Parts: sequence; structure tokens; C-alpha cells
Amino acid sequence: MTEFGFGWLTPVLSYVMACVGAGLGLRCMVRALGTTGRARRSWLINGAFAIGTGIWTMHFIAMLGFSVTGTDIRYDVPLTVLSLVVAVIVVGIGVFVVSYSRSKTPAVLGGGVITGIGVAVMHYVGMSAMRMSGSIHYDPLTVALSVLIAVVAATAALWATLTVRGSLAAFGASLVMGIAVSLMHYTGMAAVHVELHSGAHAIHSELPGATPMSFIFPLTVLLGTYLFLSSAFVAISPNVPGSNSRRKNPARPEEAAEEHQPLSG
Repeated sequence: MTEFGFGWLTPVLSYVMACVGAGLGLRCMVRALGTTGRARRSWLINGAFAIGTGIWTMHFIAMLGFSVTGTDIRYDVPLTVLSLVVAVIVVGIGVFVVSYSRSKTPAVLGGGVITGIGVAVMHYVGMSAMRMSGSIHYDPLTVALSVLIAVVAATAALWATLTVRGSLAAFGASLVMGIAVSLMHYTGMAAVHVELHSGAHAIHSELPGATPMSFIFPLTVLLGTYLFLSSAFVAISPNVPGSNSRRKNPARPEEAAEEHQPLSG
């Protein structure tokens, strides 16, 4: 029987981390859209890392409360790290496509599909990293629903990067994005069914991989610290020049032309 332990603690903490990552990513995107060249790329990379890290941290904090009666759970370290890399890369693809595309609506829709599917892949790669005395099976319809939620959430997040500007609006958007990411995770977990192997109680010590508290917990603490410290840095750092100043002094003629492109393709 699968269970979620720690009561309300892990769902709340995981939701908070998803919100922090989303909020930091949105603020980085605002800074990116107000700059050009290398500065823009740096802010986009920071935003992708923040959102991707927030999604990954949300997933694995929630997994700290996941248990299966009759078996311990271990995690394959390379696969777990790969899931983090996947999360950051797919979010990066989405934000770069939206930031540099002149036709924003197709970019948001296309980037949302790519990013959403990538986030779902991150989730299920993370699930495949689990080692236990049993086999994991998934309900196909519930898996499909979790992927659909991930695509919708990613599309909404990319749309928010273009439209959300004020701090209060960014805070509200990050709360909504946190709900969407959490909904995707727990929908995916609802698809899980575990079939224990015969004699599972006798082979706990033979499971390969790292325990959640020896690997997952320290890594989530490290990444969570990064998110909070980065959020503080972005909050106190000076604002970049706004879009009005960019129109007056565009860095390149093609960027000036880009400013006159409509937000919908």
C-alpha cells in the first residue's frame, strides 16, 4: 500500500518551493525582457534554473513523504540528478523561445507544449529512479491527465513571463503556478500502483541506491537555500532599464524592429 507521510508538512513545503521557484523565475524574466545581449541571456538562464529547480524541489520534497508498506525506498543517484537537468533544460527551451520569438502567441503555445512534456518527463524520470522491493505500474489515463496538466501549467507560466510585471501580480502568478505544479505532481502520483515482490520484507538491506534522507533531503535543502538567497538578491538588486529606454536607445536595429512586433502572432 502506498502512503504519503509527514501529514500536511511535505505538501505545504513542496508547494512553497514551487511558488518560490516560479516567483524568482518571473522576476528574472522581467529583468531579461528589459535588457539585451549577454545580460538578457544571463537573466533567462537564471530564470530557467529557478523555475526548473523549483519544480524539481517541489517533486522531491513531496516524495520525502511517500512510502510503500512492506518495502524501503532508495533512489538511483544518476537518474535523480538527470531529472533535475531535464527540468532546467526544458524550462530553458521554453523561456528562450518566448523571449526571442517575434510571434509571441505561437511561441507560448509551442514552448508550453515542449516545456510541459519535459516537466512530465522530469517527474517520471524521477519516479523511475526509485528502487524498492516491488514493481511500479501506472494508470495510463491518469498519466495522460498529469501530462495535460503539465502542458497547461507550462503554457500559463510562459504566458505569465510576458504579461506579469508588478511585484504583487508576480506574487499572485507564482501562487497559481505553484498550485498547477503541485496538481500535476499529485495527479501523477495518483497513477502509481506498486506490486511488491514475494519475500520483500527480507531484502530491505539489498536495495541499491541512496536513502531519501542521505541524498534527496540534503540536495533539496541545498537547492531550496539557493532559491531563497537568489530571491533575496533579485529583490534588493537595482531594476534594469525599462522598455521605454530600450526604445529610445536600441542596442541593434533588429532589436528596434522587434519592439514593434505585436505580442500575438
